[in-house]
Amino acid sequence: MRLKQFLVLPKLPDRIAALQDLAQNLWYSWNWELVKLFIRLDAEMWERCNQNPVQMLSSLPQETLLRAAEDEGFVASLNRVQQSFQDYLGTNKWFNRTFPELKDETVAYFSLEYGLDTGLPVYSGGLGVLSGDTLKSASDTGIPLVGVGLLYRYGYFRQILSSDGWQQERYEENDWYQMPVTMVKGPDDQQLRVTVDIDNTPVQVAIWKVKVGGVPLYLLDTNIPENSSKHREITSVLYGGDKDMRIRQEIILGVGGVRTLHALGIDPAIYHINEGHAWFLSVERMRHLIFDHGLSYAEASQFVWSTSVFTTHTPVPAGNERFDPVLVHRYLHDQVAQLGISWKDFLALGRVLPDDEAEGFIMTVAALRNSAFSNGVSQLHGQVSREMWHNIWPNLPREEVPIKAITNGVHPPSWISHNMKELYESYFGPGYVEDPASLEVWKQIYKIPDSELWRVHNRRRERLVFFARKRLKQQLRRRGASQIDIQRADQVLDPQVLTIGFARRFSTYKRGNLLFSDPARLERIVNNPDYPVQFVISGKAHPLDKPGKEIIKQVVSFANEDRFRDRVIFLEDYDINVARYLVQGVDVWLNNPRRPQEASGTSGMKAALNGGLHMSVLDGWWDEGYSPETGFKIGSGEEYDNVEFQDKMEAEMLYDTLEREVVPIFYERDPSNVPIRWITKMKAAIHMAGERFSAHRMLMDYTKQFYKPAIEASRRLRGDDFGRIKNVTSWTERMASSWDRVEIREVQVPETSSTLHVGQELPITIKVHLGEIKPEDIRVEVVSGRLNAQEQILGYTPIEADLNQKPQDGTYTYTGTVTCAESGRFGITARVVPKNDDLPHTIKPKWISWW
Repeated sequence: MRLKQFLVLPKLPDRIAALQDLAQNLWYSWNWELVKLFIRLDAEMWERCNQNPVQMLSSLPQETLLRAAEDEGFVASLNRVQQSFQDYLGTNKWFNRTFPELKDETVAYFSLEYGLDTGLPVYSGGLGVLSGDTLKSASDTGIPLVGVGLLYRYGYFRQILSSDGWQQERYEENDWYQMPVTMVKGPDDQQLRVTVDIDNTPVQVAIWKVKVGGVPLYLLDTNIPENSSKHREITSVLYGGDKDMRIRQEIILGVGGVRTLHALGIDPAIYHINEGHAWFLSVERMRHLIFDHGLSYAEASQFVWSTSVFTTHTPVPAGNERFDPVLVHRYLHDQVAQLGISWKDFLALGRVLPDDEAEGFIMTVAALRNSAFSNGVSQLHGQVSREMWHNIWPNLPREEVPIKAITNGVHPPSWISHNMKELYESYFGPGYVEDPASLEVWKQIYKIPDSELWRVHNRRRERLVFFARKRLKQQLRRRGASQIDIQRADQVLDPQVLTIGFARRFSTYKRGNLLFSDPARLERIVNNPDYPVQFVISGKAHPLDKPGKEIIKQVVSFANEDRFRDRVIFLEDYDINVARYLVQGVDVWLNNPRRPQEASGTSGMKAALNGGLHMSVLDGWWDEGYSPETGFKIGSGEEYDNVEFQDKMEAEMLYDTLEREVVPIFYERDPSNVPIRWITKMKAAIHMAGERFSAHRMLMDYTKQFYKPAIEASRRLRGDDFGRIKNVTSWTERMASSWDRVEIREVQVPETSSTLHVGQELPITIKVHLGEIKPEDIRVEVVSGRLNAQEQILGYTPIEADLNQKPQDGTYTYTGTVTCAESGRFGITARVVPKNDDLPHTIKPKWISWW
């Protein structure tokens, strides 16, 4: 059957026509004044449309739109919002003020999922929400970023629980024409497409655009009629299917994403790979440089390495994406052949031990090897990652492995309740809204009177309780519960009781059932007649994660017991909307992963911004965020070999912390019934989260540490029509072929007693044989410091030695001075490392020679 398609848009009266454009920009998701206008049109319709303004406008009766156009107050409010949006786009933001010389460059940001708002369900959880917050914060700070991802026909699943608590998955088809997504068209006014070969078949990829404030996000879609059913399904479901589906999705994201940017006329200076899923973009970048710019593989590879940023999010080896080499060969052998390298050499890129043919192809390893800038997502995770991947750089001390730490952050305007936002605006001044990069504004939190902060927080707790009751009634009706049980839902939870939230992906290491380790003790805590406690719990398990589903079932079973029924509730179908109510309304945010398996975690940051106190094992971000003033800890950062023992010990610590710290402080009130000590901690938590854990701070860190030097490297190496990269590549090849002849032959220390004193200086002489390498291409460093029991030098800072004499018999003499900075056993050694100012750094596997 043939048909002609048309897109029919709502006919908005001229006076409110601006609503159509505003609905198409995700700026609405962090602008309460605009959201209020949609609610004002029809509050029930807003909720029925999942807070999706595009669908709402197309669903409203024409009379409603006409009535709004005649409402002078509504029109005036709309005009103010529209002007606010124009002012927002036109503001001279942080990036342009700080780095005006870089304003014309572009950072390409690739991620497999984006959690931007409830009405655009192309995310599953933390990784996607982080990506969404990254785009929003890039817009706020003016960072010239463009996002690339996939457009999932069904997105992630909707969660339904059976009567016994077993998770079931329902997939709902997305209608992009009813969402804030627009089709990208080419010069011929037809949908713009690129082509990617999948299994020797050209697959057409359609391009869609999402506007996130001033940042564009391009989403790729294979669900078009010209493709076979097998290829149409590639962008059907997020994290669904097997490894074969995953590698096809990741090829579309990486290869198709780079081709999309080229088709759009966008030439990014650098690429940021958010998790290993997107690493195949590096293959396409190299292919493009070889065929379009005439570079060799070595030159293309060097350029890609110098201009790539990679963020790893996984703290355990098994959690990193890996593929069977047979599967990789099936889908990528043609592209690899075009690079001009052997298949064995290509596989070596994705292996910790390049010659280990039993090892799979690990996307994280490939990204680490091909990115000059890499990081974990908390200070602890950076340390864990350096330990986990140090074998990629076998001669390098673990602390120098080139994986830095940039701690995650959240987008404050998206997560702070509108009630709290209004309070902050009253006391923080205009900088709070006008300049999100001004982090010192959060110090103003101490100006807010305790009673005002407490009143707003109480209001948000009440809203959470009412929302939870409403949601629970919907769940019960869907399950066919009795009318008595449905009516009883109006009695669960108490708006005045200490409320603790726990919501996240249900995976075994996150221990969603740890709270129920001792049900009798928990019963005493929640039903204390004077100081009761209540819990609101939510979260999904991956469809294939049966142990995770079992944990959900256990939690729901406990919540259904009479002793917990009014004090413990599980909310189905955790999403951004549920998350907002939770983080804006709880008193305490609970997190109890097995350390060190939580890379970062961000939900506790969101709660803290709203005055919720974080209570957690010292893992992820909380290992650096915790202080006695800002929240509560479970344990002291212990790590265990026996997980059963760990669970037992930390369950006891959890209960102890609740009983001895959390509950007493919350219920300690002054004569006006205000918990002064609790509010003092709330203010410290808000200050801490706003100043240190916002995505604005995170992106400023990325810009200073990674984006700026990577962009500068891109500019340098493109110079002289890529002549500079050719020179650098020749240098690296020369270093690689000659490095094994570099040798430190002697380190001379003056004859002295074996006992030295703090502050004493020692002159050091180092004899180095360089072979064919020139002195200007290397740096000789003295390494000294306190020794541990394994004769390892701790906490050192290498000191560069100076070339002192002309070579004798091919041996160069370098001198330096070492200061004994602290008492204890002291060690001195030396090393030789490469030096090249055209490269971001020269830390390469095996390029280091020690004495």
